[in-house]
Amino acid sequence: MNTIEKALIHGLFVHLHHNIDKVIDFKGFQELNRQVEKVWPGALVVGPEANDDAAVFQLPGMEGFVVGKMESHCSPAVPRPYDAAATGAGGAMRDVVAMGARPVFLLDFIGTRPLEKEVIVGPCGFSERCHCGSCKVMSSQERLNLMIKGVKDMCAQMDVFVVGGGFSTSFSDIVPAIVVAVIGKLLTEKPLTKPAKNVGDKIIIIGVTGNDGNDTLYRAGLVDQMRPAVALFKEEKIAMEAVLAAFATGKINACSDLGAAGIGAAVCESARYGGLGAKVDLSAVPVSAQGITPQEILICETQARYVVQVSPDSVDEVLQAVKAKTENVAVIGEITGYDKEVFEYNGEAVAIIPNNPSEEILDALGSGK
Repeated sequence: MNTIEKALIHGLFVHLHHNIDKVIDFKGFQELNRQVEKVWPGALVVGPEANDDAAVFQLPGMEGFVVGKMESHCSPAVPRPYDAAATGAGGAMRDVVAMGARPVFLLDFIGTRPLEKEVIVGPCGFSERCHCGSCKVMSSQERLNLMIKGVKDMCAQMDVFVVGGGFSTSFSDIVPAIVVAVIGKLLTEKPLTKPAKNVGDKIIIIGVTGNDGNDTLYRAGLVDQMRPAVALFKEEKIAMEAVLAAFATGKINACSDLGAAGIGAAVCESARYGGLGAKVDLSAVPVSAQGITPQEILICETQARYVVQVSPDSVDEVLQAVKAKTENVAVIGEITGYDKEVFEYNGEAVAIIPNNPSEEILDALGSGK
């Protein structure tokens, strides 16, 4: 395995970010929801056991469907509190959009140290002592202000209400809590679920890829310093309007937003959950600057991006709809019938990710070998 394969396999199969079912009893929730279903039949459409981008439900007595997602960006708030809060809000909004909805409401919770306490903001924040000379020492109140501004600025850009939330100063850990919940209205006829549906469907990316956001490499222990994704504001709005225009064609078979592990996770999870594979040409991906490596294109976590899947005969119609909103769109691959995802750049393999890694591989990655 090369470095990127190790990071992706670790992120997809070992780290709890993508595997919360290992520690949370989804079967217990499923049983609970079956009981509640007797009271509110048909109200829950996509629940937690689906492991999709967001939940989809219907309020009894009201027409249409509601989409909801909660997301945290706690650790990134240590080096970049403003960007972490904004990308947490933007990421939850993208998850809502990826199901076929427009986000409308947001609730946030922030937990931090007592407001008068000092905190270190920057690359050395986790060690609480600056070794690089570029960190800032500020009060917990000042950091709180940055996180609140990050959420507010993203909501202002995306036309999303802040309708409530919570706050606590009882946190003693280095890492503050920044958690957002986003609620939206489903615009598509039915939810656009993550799993791939058909062999031969084309994979289309919307948005521009940069080299920011190395959380997946950091979680896998392959880099020493976390470099969180930079918040993108206008780009988030443009990408949302572009993907909603794609949805309006009625031709989208599957959709995912690009968050943790970027293109790698979005494609691998979609293909694997659908019992299929994928082949992706990373050299076709729109990028923000020259010099970005194929590995960065695959795994970095630039915001404001989506991937959609469409049948080959619908590609032109979808591209036309998207290009009415942005030129940052490209066909980058297709769904295959193989049990793996192959990522290439100019014809050379960058990473091959199996849908079912061996226990030996998982044990080695889990133990940090």
